[in-house]
Amino acid sequence: MSSNPSAAYEQLADFSGQEPTLIEGLPGHGLVASIAVDLLNDQLDLSHCGNITSEAFPPVATFDEGLVQDLVRVYGCGEPSVMTLQSDLTIPESAYEPLSECVIEDVANEIGKAIFIAAAPASSEAQLGSVTGIATTDAIRDELEAADIPVADERGVVGGVTGALVRACYQADVPAALLVVRAHPQLPDPGSAKAVIENALEPLVDFEVDTTPLDEQAEEIQQRMKQVASQFQQAQRKGQGGDEEQSFRSKGSGMYQ
Repeated sequence: MSSNPSAAYEQLADFSGQEPTLIEGLPGHGLVASIAVDLLNDQLDLSHCGNITSEAFPPVATFDEGLVQDLVRVYGCGEPSVMTLQSDLTIPESAYEPLSECVIEDVANEIGKAIFIAAAPASSEAQLGSVTGIATTDAIRDELEAADIPVADERGVVGGVTGALVRACYQADVPAALLVVRAHPQLPDPGSAKAVIENALEPLVDFEVDTTPLDEQAEEIQQRMKQVASQFQQAQRKGQGGDEEQSFRSKGSGMYQ
């Protein structure tokens, strides 16, 4: 791999919508963004529009329904006027910059605005699914407030590939919103993905989707974790006494990714 890897966009189809909204769904905490965008691709019947390739991406082959596919893909190509960015694996740090440059130079020139999703560990069960917004422009901030999405009132840092993409949009004057959703600190969280769709994405973008499949995913994960928790509690009782109830844990920082 070269010392300064780049990324390239291969366009597979023309986008017919006007000034689409790009919604990022790269893997991160709780897989919230990935789960949400998976559902959007399915419910909105978005087509595969293009691929992003880079030497900085992991040298693996991913596949779906028996066919190999590129790791990072762009979907959209019609109505509603939405594009999504998706990856099958976590993006390595060495790929943050080339991916961001490619999105800005080759993808963002078609879009009206971008929406990014970052999850942070919830400190309590009541916090699960709560969403706050961060904007790159005053106009996007107004959109967040008009959609009744609380705007973050504290200082913070956005890390990971999402932070790199938000910074690239800000520097390139691409209007963008970052939605920070509180999610389970350890598990994939379809419930929080449902919350960010219903309480943030739908008010910000002109579409409606059926989020019932996420309830089914959440129930399946909950049942599996009940079994694990039961086995763990039994082992704890044998090993030690005391309060066995475990609350959610959060580092409490303003660092999201």
